[in-house]
Amino acid sequence: MSAPGSPAIPAPGPSAAAGSPVAAGVVAALVGFASSFVVVLAGLRAVGATPSQATSGLTLLCLAQGLGMLWLTLRHRTPLTLAWSTPGAAVLAGSAGVAGGWSAAVAAFAATGVLIVLTGLLPRLGALVASIPVPLARAMLAGVLLPLCLEPVTALVASPAAVAPVVSVWLVGLRVARRWAVPAALATALVVVAVTAGGTLAASDLVPRIEVTAPHPTLGALIGVTLPLYVVAMASQNVPGVAIMAASGYRVPWRETMGVTGLATLAAAPFGGHTVNLAAITAALCAGPDAGPDPTRRWRAAATAAGCYLLLAAGCGALAALVTAAPAGVVQAAAGLALVGTLATSLTEALADPAEREAAAVTLLVAASGISVAGVGAAFWALAAGLAVRALLRSTGAGRLSARAR
Repeated sequence: MSAPGSPAIPAPGPSAAAGSPVAAGVVAALVGFASSFVVVLAGLRAVGATPSQATSGLTLLCLAQGLGMLWLTLRHRTPLTLAWSTPGAAVLAGSAGVAGGWSAAVAAFAATGVLIVLTGLLPRLGALVASIPVPLARAMLAGVLLPLCLEPVTALVASPAAVAPVVSVWLVGLRVARRWAVPAALATALVVVAVTAGGTLAASDLVPRIEVTAPHPTLGALIGVTLPLYVVAMASQNVPGVAIMAASGYRVPWRETMGVTGLATLAAAPFGGHTVNLAAITAALCAGPDAGPDPTRRWRAAATAAGCYLLLAAGCGALAALVTAAPAGVVQAAAGLALVGTLATSLTEALADPAEREAAAVTLLVAASGISVAGVGAAFWALAAGLAVRALLRSTGAGRLSARAR
C-alpha cells in the first residue's frame, strides 16, 4: 500500500486559477455522466441486454465507480477519479451481438475485471498490453466509432425535425462552451424525447432497477468482447489517466488502482456493468487548478464527484426510460455526437506515424466493417489484421521504404 501523502508539487502563485474542489467535483461528475450514459445504454443493448438489464448495468457502474473513487481518494488524499469505459461501451455498441447472448456478455465483463486485477499483480501482463502498438489500438477504436459517428448524419436526413435541435445545440456548444457541448446536446435530446413520448411513460418505468444475470462464458465472447474491452480500457483510459495525473504532479498507486477498478468491474458485471477504469478527461478537471489553488486539497473534488455518482445512480431508471421511449434516430444521433471528439483523437493518433499508417488503416477498415467470424466480433479481427500487416511490412522492409518515401 502506498502511504497517503501530499502531492510533490508546489502551490501555484496568486495568478493561478482558483476554483472550488466541490464545484469541480460536481462538474466532473455531470460532464462525465451526461456525455456518455447513452453510449453505455446503447452498448449494453447491442450485446443483448433488455431495457431493464441495461438500466441495471448503468446503475451499478455509477455505484461501483463512486465507491471505488471514495476508497482510493480518502485512502490516499489524492484526486483519483474513476469512470466507466466510454470507448469500451462504443466497442459494444458497434458489435453485431455476442455469441451466447447477454449471459455470455456478462461473463466477458467479469473476465475483463479479472484481467485488470492481474495487470496490477503481474508486471508482464502490463508489459504485454503496452507492447500493442498505440496506432493500431487507436485505429481499432476509430473503426468501431466510425459507424456510430455516422448516426447523426443519417438521423438528421431521416428525422430532421427531431434531430436538428440536437445537432444545432451541439454546434453552438462547441462554439461557446466546448466542455458542455455534448451534455447540452444530450439534454436537448431528452427534451425532444419527453415532448414526443412523455405520455407513454408509466411511473414504474422511472424507478431504477437492479437485475442479476448468471454469467455463461463462451469462447467467442471471451475473445471478441473481453479482449477489446481490456485493450481499450488500458490504452484509452488507464494509461492516459496515469499520464494526466502525473502532469498535475500526482502519483497513481498503480497496483491498488488496478485492483480496485478490476474488482469494481468484477462486482458490477453480474448486474450488467461492463468496465470501470481510471478517468482521463474528468481526471484533469479534478486534479488541475479548476479544483482549487491548493494541490493538497484537490482530493475533495474527486470525493465530491464520487458522491455525485452515487446520487446519479438513483436517476438511471428515469433516464433509461426516456432513452427507450425516444423516437428513432434521436438518441443514436446524440450518442454519435458524444463520440466525435474521441473519433478525431483516435484518427489523429492512429495515422500520425507514416511507418504505421498502412497497418493502422487496415485495422480501422476491418473494425468499421462490423464483421463477425466464428462468433468473434470485428474489434478482435481488426487488431489481428493490423498486427499481421504490420509484421509483414516490417519483415519485408516495405514499411520503412514507405516511411522514407514520404
